[in-house]
This record gives sequence, C-alpha cells and structure tokens, in this order.
Amino acid sequence: MHAVDLFCGIGGLTHGLARSGIAVKAGFDNDESCRYAYEANNSGSQFVRADIRDLGREDLEPYFTGAEASVLVGCAPCQPFSAHNRKLKKEADCSLVYEFARLIEETQPDLVSMENVPGLAKHEAFADFLDVLERLEYDHDAAVVWCSDYGIPQKRRRLVLLASRLGSIRVPRHSVDARTVREFIADLPPIADGQAHPDDPAHVTMPLSDINKRRIRQSKPGGTWKDWDDALLSACHRKSYYPAPYGRMQWDDVAPTITTQFCYYSTGRFGHPEQDRAISVREAALLQTFPIDYEFSEEGQPPVVRDVARHVGNAVPVKLAEAVGASIVEAVDAR
Repeated sequence: MHAVDLFCGIGGLTHGLARSGIAVKAGFDNDESCRYAYEANNSGSQFVRADIRDLGREDLEPYFTGAEASVLVGCAPCQPFSAHNRKLKKEADCSLVYEFARLIEETQPDLVSMENVPGLAKHEAFADFLDVLERLEYDHDAAVVWCSDYGIPQKRRRLVLLASRLGSIRVPRHSVDARTVREFIADLPPIADGQAHPDDPAHVTMPLSDINKRRIRQSKPGGTWKDWDDALLSACHRKSYYPAPYGRMQWDDVAPTITTQFCYYSTGRFGHPEQDRAISVREAALLQTFPIDYEFSEEGQPPVVRDVARHVGNAVPVKLAEAVGASIVEAVDAR
C-alpha cells in the first residue's frame, strides 16, 4: 500500500501512517524548512517541495506504481479561524481544500484521508469536498474527534475524514483512558528559560522577560494570571475575560491544544507544571506524540525555536495518524 502526503510539514501524519504499516512514498509541501525533519525521521519517504496548486496527476501517480492500494492523505491549511473557539470564519480561505479535491478527482486514489480544524465541518468548502467524493462513488465517513481518545495528552479536537473506493470505511472512534502530561514529559531533565539541554538541542526554551519570570513564579499549575499580585497585572489583564494566557499545565491532566505559539509563556497555558518557563520544543513534540528521538535540525545546528514551534504546532499528532492508518489498513484487508 503506497501513500502520498499532501501538506506534509515535518511528517507527523507520515510517521503515524508508517507505524500502521503504510508506505508513504512522498510528502509534498511548499515550506523547504520542513525537509530535514521530514526526511531524517521518515526513511523511504521523499520530501518534494511544491505548491499543491501546481501539481497534477502526472506528479502523484508514479508514487502509486505497483501498489496494492493507493492512498492520498493531507491536512489542507484553512485560514483564518478564531484563536479562542477554533470556529472557521465564513470568509476563510479554503482554496487548498478545493485543490485537494481536484487532485482526488484527477488521480482517483483507492483511499483518501483528510485531517483539519473542526470548524471546516460546517463550511461550504467541506460540503463541496464531500460532493466530489460522492460523485466519484467513494464511501466516506467524517467525525470531529478528541485527540485524548487516541492516547494523545491534549485537549485537542480535529476533524477527520476517511474515504474509500474499495468498500466501507469508518473513522476510528476509540475510547481510552486519557494520558497525562506527567506520563510524557516528567522524565526530561530540568532546564531554565532560554536554555537548551546539552544532550538534546530540541530540549530548548525561549527566554522570559524579567516581569514574566516574576509572573510565572506566582502561577499555580492549572491556574491563571488571576493568581498574581496586582503589581504584576497589566491593563489588558484587568479588561480581559480570557484567563488562559500565562497559565501553567498540570501534571495529572491533559495539556491544552499545542499551537504554533507554545514556546511563548504569554500565549496560553504553556507554562511548565513546575519549572519557571514555557515548555520546550521537545516537550511540545512529545505532547504531540512524536517519538523522543525525532530530529528537528541537523547536527551542530541548533533549532530556531519559533520556526520549529510552528512546525510542531501545525503537525498532525502521530498517534492520531497511526489510528487513521490502522483504519485504512483494516479497510483494505476487508475488501
């Protein structure tokens, strides 16, 4: 079974599919900075820098040659959406969802998977996407799922779609005990803000300003800026109805959604449960269920934290991808 991963990023979806037994032959993305992490961690998968809008049947079909079944997967960026409630705005640019549909129409793979923001489910672009699948006679299933049901220690919801021309297919709906922050990052060695661990360049954090150092010392696990002394409050805090910024995670709970801004203490509940800093790149990657040896930069080249944070926050959690892959394998075996 051969797969092609559109909008592949650093390879979260590819890595999970490979764990389920699917050979991902290529990942396409227009961001060259994803190449090293994608290829270094996904042996046998080629990174192809390309704009999806420029691709056609002739670009994808060679990767499906000789396969028992062909699989086209992707997480088409769809921006903007509300940072607070993750609802897709009516005027959102979902043009890449239509490009994904176009490539399905041109290549007609045996199976399709798409992962996206939950708000897409109520957007016209998603209805149009389903129309294409139905016209091509794909059986399909879609659901908004909680990542914590798949062993991912995050309060993260995603829209997952699966489609097949080989027979029935269903989105996996697991119900497992939630995993906690403690289980995934407690064993990492302590570091200070702005420092990297000498044995792991990805275990690195952004520096805190002096006032944010004072603030995080007064932040309780699971707490907010409302725990601080008045002297630490700014005008925006006094007017804000949103307590999440400047929060700490709790050891024995799931983490908040890991976003592209996790490296900044001020942008969410991204404070370490007990160390006075935001979580590190490695910790965020572990909470996204990447393996601990996943590489983000070449040896001798420290990662640029804000750049890798964007890649990690945009990634499909590996365990979610693995569950999706297992459903694809099951559908192929059952035909």
